[in-house]
Amino acid sequence: MELDRVAVELGSRSYEVRIGRGLIGQAGAEIAPLLRRRRVAVVTDETVAPLHLARLEAALAAQGIAVSSLALPAGEGTKGWEQFAVCVEWLLEQKVERRDVVVAFGGGVIGDLVGFAAAVLRRGVRFVQIPTTLLAQVDSSVGGKTGINTAQGKNLVGAFHQPSLVLADIDALATLPSRDFLAGYGEVVKYGLLGDAAFFDWLEINAPAMAAGDAEARQYAVRRSVEMKAGIVARDETEEGERALLNLGHTFCHALEKATGYGERLLHGEGVAIGCALAFELSQRIGLCSQEAPSRVRAHLRAMGMKVDLADIAGDLPDADALVALMGQDKKVVDGKLRFILARGIGAAFVAEDVPPALVRGLLAEALDQKSRR
Repeated sequence: MELDRVAVELGSRSYEVRIGRGLIGQAGAEIAPLLRRRRVAVVTDETVAPLHLARLEAALAAQGIAVSSLALPAGEGTKGWEQFAVCVEWLLEQKVERRDVVVAFGGGVIGDLVGFAAAVLRRGVRFVQIPTTLLAQVDSSVGGKTGINTAQGKNLVGAFHQPSLVLADIDALATLPSRDFLAGYGEVVKYGLLGDAAFFDWLEINAPAMAAGDAEARQYAVRRSVEMKAGIVARDETEEGERALLNLGHTFCHALEKATGYGERLLHGEGVAIGCALAFELSQRIGLCSQEAPSRVRAHLRAMGMKVDLADIAGDLPDADALVALMGQDKKVVDGKLRFILARGIGAAFVAEDVPPALVRGLLAEALDQKSRR
C-alpha cells in the first residue's frame, strides 16, 4: 500500500498527516527535514515503549539524530498536573530549545499532554505526533488541541498548538488490545455519523474486516477520518463554529468519563460511542430524525461488539440530575447553556444550543432505569 498524505491547511502553520505501514521505521527520514540540529526528545508511555521505542530510536539514529526519551505511566490518570510537571521538567533538563523538536509517541493521552508541554515550553516549541492507537491516529493527533484533565473536568486546561508533522503507522494498530482498537473505532464511526453518510455505509460493510486486522481497510478508515477532520480544522481551527461538530457524542461522553473516574471502567472512545447513540436518540425524541437513524447507529455499534448504553458501563452511575450537572462543567457550555451536537439523520449533524434540559434528564433517567433492571 502506498503512503497517504493529508494536508492540514493552516497557512504558515500547515502540516501533513502521513498514513501508511512501516512509518515508525521510517521516522528518521520523515522527521530529519524539520530539524535545525540533529536531536529530538521523545516522550512516550510505559506500554508503548517496550513495543515500539527501540524501532523509533533506531530509525532516528540511522539519520544521525541523537535521541533522549522519557516513558510516563500509561493510562488516562497520566493526563494531569503531576505527570505534566514531570514531562516539562524533563524537557527542560534535556535543554530543549525553541528550534528543537519534541516527539509525542503514543496514544491520545501522550499526544495531548506532550503537545501541551510543547505549547508552553519556552513559550512554544515544535512537536511531531506519532500516534500509536486508532483513536489518536484518527482524532486527537490532528488539529492542535492539547491539554490535561483537572479535578473539575476533562481537557479544561490546554492550548491550541499545531504539530509540525503527524506520522500514523498503520502497523502499530496490530499491537492494540481488541478493547482499545474498538474504543478508537468510536471516533471513526463518529465521522460517518456527523458528516459523511457514504463513509458510514462503507463502515457497516468493512469495519468487521478492519477490526479483524485488514491493513488496507484500516488505512482507508484512518485516511478518510483524517481528511474529514483536516477539512473542518482548516475552516475553523479554534472551534468558533463548525469544529464543534467533532464533539458529536462528547457532551454525554465527558460527563460519563468524569462519573467513572477517567479509568478502565469507561475508555474515551467507548464513551464517545455511547454518547453518539444517546445524541441520535435525543435527536429522534426532539423530532429531528426518524427512529431508523438511532436504531441503525445502535445496531452497528452492537455488531462491532461495542458499548452502546449506560447499562454497558460496569458499576453504579450518578442519577440523571448529577449527570446533567457534570455536563454543565463541559467546555461546550456557552453562556451557561449546554450545546449538543444533534443530527437530522446519519451524516447530517449540527450544533444545537437550545436543547431543553428536561429532555436530556428524561433520556438519561430512562437509560439509568434500564441499567438498574438489567
